[in-house]
Amino acid sequence: MTGSDPELIVPTEIRDAILEHAREGAPEEICGIFGGDFEPEGRSRVHSQYPAENIAETPRTRYRIDPEEQLEVFERLEDRGEEIVGFYHSHPRGPPQPSATDETQATWPDRSYLIVSLEPLEIGSWRWREDAAGERFESERLALE
Repeated sequence: MTGSDPELIVPTEIRDAILEHAREGAPEEICGIFGGDFEPEGRSRVHSQYPAENIAETPRTRYRIDPEEQLEVFERLEDRGEEIVGFYHSHPRGPPQPSATDETQATWPDRSYLIVSLEPLEIGSWRWREDAAGERFESERLALE
């Protein structure tokens, strides 16, 4: 997938479900996986979301999806004909941007990482890039439909 202006397109009902999950999960971080497809011009379109259990040792400040649960979700997406377009998690008391830990743990190039902040309520979306310029998060537009 290529494109200089990445964009994540999320149905409003999925955005609302993630916000509710984040509120219910506070003060711990919540997490999950997006299924969908990649479109031209660097757009990713979300069709489904799969909440996952946060098994991090310190769930108030970190998130980790159980590898077995992650594999089960990946198989469900494959059965549905969808691709893994990204992941989401919350920062109950932090900004809607990747933390140093998020950067260290990102492993899916060209996938979106949506972050929900509860204080204040904001949503940010970032695309993980691995290229000649190095490894980094790149801000992307978030479009609701």
